[in-house]
Amino acid sequence: MIFRRVLPGWLGLWGLTFLSGCNSGPRADLVICNGAEPQTLDPALVSGQLEGRICAALYEGLTRRDARGKSIPAAAESWSVSPDGKTYTFTLRPGLKWSNGDPVTAADFRYSWLRALDPVSASPYAEILFFIRGAEDFQAGRASAESVEIAAPDDRTLRVRLKNPVPFFPSLISFTTYLPVHRATVEKYGDRWTRPEHWVGNGPYLLKAWQVNDRVSLQKNPRYHSADRVRLNRIDALAVTRASTAFNLYSSGQADVLLDKGLIPSLILPKLRGRPDFHPAPLFATYFYRFNVTRPPFDNPKVRRAFSLAIDKEAVVEKITRGGEPIALSLTPRGVPGYLPPSGPVQDTLTCKALLREAGYPNGEGFPRISILYNKSELNEQIAVELQAQWKRTLGVQVELRNQEWATYLRSLDTLDFDIARSSWVGDYDDPLTFLDCFATGRGNNRTGWSDPSYDNLLAKAQAEPNAAVRLRFLGQAEEILILQAMPILPLYHFVGCLMFDPKKWDGLLPNLLDEHPFSEIGPKGK
Repeated sequence: MIFRRVLPGWLGLWGLTFLSGCNSGPRADLVICNGAEPQTLDPALVSGQLEGRICAALYEGLTRRDARGKSIPAAAESWSVSPDGKTYTFTLRPGLKWSNGDPVTAADFRYSWLRALDPVSASPYAEILFFIRGAEDFQAGRASAESVEIAAPDDRTLRVRLKNPVPFFPSLISFTTYLPVHRATVEKYGDRWTRPEHWVGNGPYLLKAWQVNDRVSLQKNPRYHSADRVRLNRIDALAVTRASTAFNLYSSGQADVLLDKGLIPSLILPKLRGRPDFHPAPLFATYFYRFNVTRPPFDNPKVRRAFSLAIDKEAVVEKITRGGEPIALSLTPRGVPGYLPPSGPVQDTLTCKALLREAGYPNGEGFPRISILYNKSELNEQIAVELQAQWKRTLGVQVELRNQEWATYLRSLDTLDFDIARSSWVGDYDDPLTFLDCFATGRGNNRTGWSDPSYDNLLAKAQAEPNAAVRLRFLGQAEEILILQAMPILPLYHFVGCLMFDPKKWDGLLPNLLDEHPFSEIGPKGK
């Protein structure tokens, strides 16, 4: 997609401290290395996993993911579905409160979902609400908010009408974009409503402090409906991108948990196997590169195919990632019952050279200057250097490297200010659509400029198809277009998650396919 989002106003304060002294005084009960500096903590604007983790602690949706990655009741105590599978009626728990003491009502959820859909908000993830009838037309400016079939007939009842049956809808609404926000706070403070001194939420934790490029500090929320089950009083989520720094913090005891394999130096990964604090597990996630198809040379599918066929993916996982990752021949990882992803192309040196010659660049002659964009991390840089060398060696093309801080990198993706960009995707729900829908025309997470009516049509047919096997067949045909024909992306490998924590000290951290680790369930072993 081409991101239409305007970044939150506080980004103009980059480098300033929102609340000083958050890392002074007693050490937090739990210190987590979370990854880069959060871009935003507004659920409607979040597009990254690291922000989503924090938002899941600050806000609570109708459902949430537990430590096993399973969707469970949260703000909603129960729900029912109509016989045709299209209407869901949710009943909120009694007595729910915002952190300022205001009641949480069904109208808050309706407001928050419509806010994420509002074209003015320019939510990068608005499409995840398009399952709701009328949502896509409203987001596209073709209809009013009243046409979106979300109703709050009373304070505890939310009724939602879907375009098609969506059996995973209760799981879907645990996702970040479906989290509620406090209307009065948002409308009073605008872009600055997520500053700690203004912030209001309904999750298990409060936003105690946010020190840019250092940490986000969370404090237990006494007004949370299940506060007695929240195990820790204070958590610090550190902003750290260098794997060596993160691992040193962990090894020295200054941090308790590493949540991302990218925070572990790849050179030492093989040495960690067998250690009791090293917890690898498969993830429903893929590391891939995007091509910007809106400008030369990657507007030419022959060039995209040549670049894809030139890559030795085995070298990437054997020399760099070293975590036992399977190479990716598709965007969707295996593991969805009944779905066998199509097998994309493997390295073919002769064909890739021929394709580049046919595109007008024999042996790379006359090829324009291009670059790989990646957000700063040692792993991303090592992979970019490896692909740079492979493209030079096989195609005779010189590729430059361009790294940026997280927020700037996302802004570059938003505006398609790149030639090739590293990316990754963790499934939001256990279905191929969570990967494939990203590349439908106009989707907020497309970030390639690519559009194909045949692809869009297959996705639409899949979503309207009641027969599960036929539905998956349509999705498979769509993925063939994506990875075998048009190739706006280059899948590299499927993730293996690698949590690091001392199992004798901590529990509530369980490897799971969707990489969900709710902070509220983490606590001291045996307590």
